[in-house]
Amino acid sequence: MKHALVTGGSGEIGAAICRKLARAGHHVIVHAHLHPELAQEIAAKIREEGGSAETSTFDVVDAVATGVALGQLLARAPIQILVNNAGVTADVPLAGMSQEQWHSVIDVGLNGFFNVTQPLLLPMIRTRWGRIVNIASVSALAGNRGQANYAAAKAGLIAAGKSLAIEVARRGVTVNSVAPGIIATATTEAVFDADTIKRLVPMQRAGTAQEVAQLVAFLASDAAAYISGQCVSINGAIY
Repeated sequence: MKHALVTGGSGEIGAAICRKLARAGHHVIVHAHLHPELAQEIAAKIREEGGSAETSTFDVVDAVATGVALGQLLARAPIQILVNNAGVTADVPLAGMSQEQWHSVIDVGLNGFFNVTQPLLLPMIRTRWGRIVNIASVSALAGNRGQANYAAAKAGLIAAGKSLAIEVARRGVTVNSVAPGIIATATTEAVFDADTIKRLVPMQRAGTAQEVAQLVAFLASDAAAYISGQCVSINGAIY
């Protein structure tokens, strides 16, 4: 049974990914920072369904705290599947964006990727099998008004993943990014009404968290062993 860590696992997309990976037979570590109670609920649900799960709580921006938490997990087993899903938004046009709004989004989305991924690499490489999936965004590919910080963080994530994929290609480890478009969550439902979605998305609907999870689970499987360094969009043909 491989151990899988999903950062930001307490959110709607993260939760769907956790449950999908658990159904694939992996032991899932549901990460949270601000809402550990939600992570505990998700882990409990996975166990009720016959899967294996636990939780881990730390701030991905805090390199020291992240290192301590990961060290405790690695003391039991290497983490061979990593889904870098943690991210925050602070949407505002760049002309009015504060230093804190810029740095907070970059810190979680990009520096958090480094803080989590780097300590897990050598233990993963030693097993000669690993899957790293970074959750990016269509904003990183096409841009989006008011999201210069978020687009920069996610674009950096894609680029970092491509470089890392080359570095570990001979070690049985793949690194890919998934770029969702409009996905039906509580956050997007507050921003996009049905008419707007029909206007923006050629498929005329929002995607689902389960659809994102299915793509992530595929990239984390043996079936995707020859796919690495790629960014796969899941956006209903929006871009």
